[in-house]
Parts: sequence; structure tokens; C-alpha cells
Amino acid sequence: MTTATLTRRVSGGRTASDGVLAVECRGVTKEFGNGDTKTLALRGVDLDARPGEMTLLVGPSGCGKTTLISIIAGLLNPSGGEVNVLGTRLDKLSGSRLVKFRAANIGFVFQQYNLLPALTAAENAAVPLVIAGEYKSAAVKRAAEVLESVDLGERTQARPSQLSGGQQQRVAIARALIHQPRLLVCDEPTAALDAQSGQTVMQLLRRVALDPKRAVIVVTHDNRIFQYGNRVVSMSDGRVVDERQQLVADVAQLDHVA
Repeated sequence: MTTATLTRRVSGGRTASDGVLAVECRGVTKEFGNGDTKTLALRGVDLDARPGEMTLLVGPSGCGKTTLISIIAGLLNPSGGEVNVLGTRLDKLSGSRLVKFRAANIGFVFQQYNLLPALTAAENAAVPLVIAGEYKSAAVKRAAEVLESVDLGERTQARPSQLSGGQQQRVAIARALIHQPRLLVCDEPTAALDAQSGQTVMQLLRRVALDPKRAVIVVTHDNRIFQYGNRVVSMSDGRVVDERQQLVADVAQLDHVA
């Protein structure tokens, strides 16, 4: 991931990939439980996300945001509807085919960093490559390069307990990016961070979203970071109730504001 890639400017919040969808959801539903305990978490959701853009999913707790991104990331199966991710119908995949697709194409950043306390930052970031069968030495070397791109090049040997919350989240982002996924999905990435650390993380995610071959979807309650999204999609009671496209300043301007 080069600096040139990270700092590509998008004029007016649009990209050369206009018209090409990274994610296309149509009529997506999700039910949990059965009979009297059945809960309808998603009620026919339509959602698009484009490469080279950041899409923000916003709305009150329990409105279905996390359920939706879990379906988009291949962590949950929909009860109905169509889910097309990077040209592949996820609702038609199952078992090992779904696992293989997810491992090759999707990165997931959680609210809780989920770092292994006994491992260094580089070892934590290298975990997906090691699981995929790459030699540990090569995986850790690659992880150190990715940590450099998220401004943690001097902290590769630090353990999670030696890092701030913002630094731990950047390690988690590096771990999600190490296999160069075309879709990055983030669930409340700033919720556990102070304002300054949250802005730093969003500046990083914004740079990632400028890659014309990559799409970023962020679930958030934090209205302080709405400025980073090309599209803000509001949800309520399992439905999309509003969607707006907005102009986004270039990275240099956002960095200056923060």
C-alpha cells in the first residue's frame, strides 16, 4: 500500500469507479429465533456501496446495522433477499466456499480490538496470513510493512498492553488490511476511543477508502466522524430510512481540521 494510493484525491466525493458497485443488497431480511421468540432484525434492506468510497451506516442501537454488515461480510447468512459482494452472490455461497471468499476479499474491524495479548503488534497483524498458511517470518515481515503504512512502524515489537487504544485499533486495521481485501467493513471503530484517537483512525480509514479498487463500510453512532463518509445511510427498525451523498474534503483538509 503506497503513499500515492493512500492519498489519492476524490473530486466531489466521486471516483473513476462510478457505476460499479462493490456491494449490492436487495430486499435483505434476517430473522432470529422461531415462533413466539422470532425477531425480524432486517426488513427488506436495499443498500449499495461503491469502490473508492466510504459508506457510513448510522442509526439507533438495535436498528440492524451490525446485522447488516455481518451479512455483507459473510459472517451471517440472510434469511431472504440478494447480497452481491464484489460480483459474487454471497446468499448463494455456504460452507468452505463462503469462508474462502471472505478470507480472500473481506477485512473486518471490530469495536473491540481483539488483539492477542501475548503477541507483538506485528505478530497480531500477521495472524490472517499465518492462518492462511504463510510462513510466520514472511507474514510478520509483511505485517511490519503494513504497520508502517498506519504510522506504527516504530511499534512493531510492542504488545497490546504497551499501546494506547488508538494504536491498538490501528493494529487491528493493519490486521484487516494485510491480505489486501477489496472490501473493508468496520463496526463502531471509534466507539472505544477518545476524540483525537477517533479522528486519527478515521483519517486512516478515509485514506484506505480512496483506493479505487476498495470499498469501506463503517457502522457508527459517532456524529463527529460523519464528515469522512461519501454516503451516509440511516437505518431504523431494520430498514433504510434515509440516504444522502455528500461532498468530502480531501485528506489534507481533513487532517488539518482534525
